[in-house]
Amino acid sequence: MSTRTFRITVRGVFHGLGADQRAALLADAAAHDVLRAAFTPAGHLSYDIAARSAFTFRFQDAGEEEEDILDATERAEEAATAWLTERGYGYTNLRSTAEDLSQAPLGKRQRREAAKKYA
Repeated sequence: MSTRTFRITVRGVFHGLGADQRAALLADAAAHDVLRAAFTPAGHLSYDIAARSAFTFRFQDAGEEEEDILDATERAEEAATAWLTERGYGYTNLRSTAEDLSQAPLGKRQRREAAKKYA
């Protein structure tokens, strides 16, 4: 059986931040810029606290079965919640979406490469 790769996005909104918390997020904003966003096993946080209070965590996980995406999503949500809680950041509207890359449609280049393999 092949390994499936899952991409999980956990979104939310910072809530009730104090001045010190806001300053800490602003000071570390460059490391969390959306242009550096990536799906990683540990999770990558991106936000632009100067513009709005929304944040996004991006996680990559794997599993053997299609149903493993549910466990992967739960792990991602727990990791995001733990990160926020450890730092004392309040949050609301936490929601997640997950994608099984084995089910994702092929892009134009991928279709061309696949066609070459079977030609």
